[in-house]
Amino acid sequence: MPAQPEFQQRLQSIEQLLGKIEGAADPNLRTAVQELVQLVMDLHGAGLDRVLELIRATGDGSENIIQKLGRDDLVASLLVLHGLHPRSIEERVAEALDKVRPRLRTHDGAVELLSIEEGAVRLRIEAHGHGCGSTAQALKEMIEEAVFQKAPDITALVVEGAEEKAGFVPLAMLQGTV
Repeated sequence: MPAQPEFQQRLQSIEQLLGKIEGAADPNLRTAVQELVQLVMDLHGAGLDRVLELIRATGDGSENIIQKLGRDDLVASLLVLHGLHPRSIEERVAEALDKVRPRLRTHDGAVELLSIEEGAVRLRIEAHGHGCGSTAQALKEMIEEAVFQKAPDITALVVEGAEEKAGFVPLAMLQGTV
């Protein structure tokens, strides 16, 4: 997506402005601005919903167009924000895991989807790498990034198997004499 850095800058600007509003001394001003933001969000959500309705009403190939919109990072983030994404959380989590698996394999790791219940995702990773916790932690971070990118609307993400495992390593092994 060519406008990704610009989009990220806009998100950061919004966060900074919201922080300033939260810090405003006048509670009436804070409330008014929050209501304004909510009304704008509601208006945009209704507009996006109507756009999807109109696309669906055209019939011929409309689901392909809607699925394509759901795969576009910028559009997908707006659809998720308004609860309009055409693909389920399960589908988007599965897509994220499929996308990250090749990178995990290069680090001698794997991931398994255990469950998705009420938006909470449980995964298990296997890190067969060098036996150090940092490998498992690095794999966990890769997985979290991929899942949150595709399904930021999940309610929780639990990754089992990323716990650091301390083990005895003989000094001779570290010195290469074994």
